[in-house]
Amino acid sequence: MRSPSFYAWLSVATSIVTIALKFGAYALTGSVGLLSDAIEAIVNIVAALVALIILAYSAHAPDREHNFGHEKAQYFSSGIEGALIFVAAGGIIWAAIPRLFAPRELEQVGLGVVLSLAAAAANALCATIMLRAAKVHRSITLEADARHLLTDVWTTAGVLVAVVLVQFTGWLRLDPIIAIIVALQILWTGWTLISRSFQGLMDRAVPDEDQEKIVEVLSTLHDRGCDYHALRTRVAGAKSFVDVHVLVPGSMSVQDGHDLAEQLENDIQAKLPHVEVLTHLEPLEDPKSWDDPEKPLAGT
Repeated sequence: MRSPSFYAWLSVATSIVTIALKFGAYALTGSVGLLSDAIEAIVNIVAALVALIILAYSAHAPDREHNFGHEKAQYFSSGIEGALIFVAAGGIIWAAIPRLFAPRELEQVGLGVVLSLAAAAANALCATIMLRAAKVHRSITLEADARHLLTDVWTTAGVLVAVVLVQFTGWLRLDPIIAIIVALQILWTGWTLISRSFQGLMDRAVPDEDQEKIVEVLSTLHDRGCDYHALRTRVAGAKSFVDVHVLVPGSMSVQDGHDLAEQLENDIQAKLPHVEVLTHLEPLEDPKSWDDPEKPLAGT
């Protein structure tokens, strides 16, 4: 599997091609609907460039000022992309409203449709490749960019249907109406990306399926006369972090306790390689060991 940056460059190259195709389609037809589609393509290339920068930064190793790495930078990428979509939607509505009052005949619709279909096909192929890469690399940056490209594909499809209907029905106002509908639709996409970015920056817990695998490993402590509590998790970009208190008999040696904790960490990482685990050993018999004013997410 290639590096995440490779897929960001693929997105940049695809965006350059689709911008040329979509603005060509607009120039041929004069359709404000196709113009709205072309404006969104500009957002695509800016978002791809932002993703490229963010991926390079997030790949930096932990340092003195960022002990847990730079993975969280990826959430800024999806937030920026969402904000750019808002700007694009505003531009589309600004261009479409005058056409409601001064409709315009469309020209060379056939060739314009062909160019737009080619652009949609390029975006669909690129998005499919990027979604697969996003799953492998656990990259919200690649996923956000890919989902935006898929949204662009559906946007293009809707605009093309409108353009064809305008051509056959002669209802010229349908063109700007569809452009405004497209703007409202991509506003929802932008809001979704911004919301997900916010949730990531708020240290969201790991997904339920990951949590179940962690608890499954920790539950093996019961068979050894041990226990655990104060399990906390958080997701930061491609990495996840687990913090848990392990309760062992007070008579257990430091060496045995250390070996037990290390085995737990290795077992969790075997199931979830992207997870970093931090364990805290405490004596099982001491009531203070069970104190947890922050109300743990899981435990016994």
